[in-house]
Amino acid sequence: MGKRMKKTLYERELKVLQARLVDMQAWVQSTGARIVVIFEGRDAAGKGSTIKRVVEYLNPRVTRIAALPAPTERERTQWYFQRYISHLPAAGEIVLMDRSWYNRAGVEHVMGYCTNVQYHRFLHQAPIFERMLVEDGVILLKYWFSVSDVEQENRFRSRAEDPMRRWKLSPNDVMSITKWEDYSRAKDTMFVHTDIPEAPWFEVRSDDKRASRINMISHLLSRVPYEMVERDEVDIPARPAPGGYERPPRNVENYVPDVASDFEARSGSSR
Repeated sequence: MGKRMKKTLYERELKVLQARLVDMQAWVQSTGARIVVIFEGRDAAGKGSTIKRVVEYLNPRVTRIAALPAPTERERTQWYFQRYISHLPAAGEIVLMDRSWYNRAGVEHVMGYCTNVQYHRFLHQAPIFERMLVEDGVILLKYWFSVSDVEQENRFRSRAEDPMRRWKLSPNDVMSITKWEDYSRAKDTMFVHTDIPEAPWFEVRSDDKRASRINMISHLLSRVPYEMVERDEVDIPARPAPGGYERPPRNVENYVPDVASDFEARSGSSR
């Protein structure tokens, strides 16, 4: 295992970057900008945990996550990009795509979930689709999270042994170990066709999750031409004098049990 970013340094720098994300969000709301950020990469490469840090202090009405399930039978008959279009941002919105239309160039192609015709059609149409978005004013950022085979396997085993995170491990995830080279070739071909000047790919080395989050968020902020926006001060009014309201008796209302007090009592007695 290589050198990892120290936790104290990581937490300090992350808070600075998250404050800047709040500033960026204010600019997006003020200017009506539209931002799409695509998170792609190998399974267990750290996409989800990075998204979690990006949105931690942001307004979910402004910044939302699009993580689409497998397509329905009806959606399989639509134009491939059709179901993604409804998730694109309107003015003043940011959309973070936890995987995206690039499923077709990765897992669908490698696992045989699409035909060769559909796969090659995607490689042809994706750059056209993305140029249309950028031409219309959308800020489109694409990040590929790369992880070594050793680190990926370690993370898979960690998930399998942890009941709280086992849900993250799907049969397709496990298969990616046996198809490592197939996914490598698919990623290389995808980059050849879709790494375009209007919407280039940016690779995030993610064996060190802490460093990868700092690097990705810092780069995102550097690619959005945001400026500081003056925000109105919020005045907290004085509480008015009581006007005769009487609360109903507490015994007629239902309360959740105060298990926290029980925990504290047991904790105190065990010291």
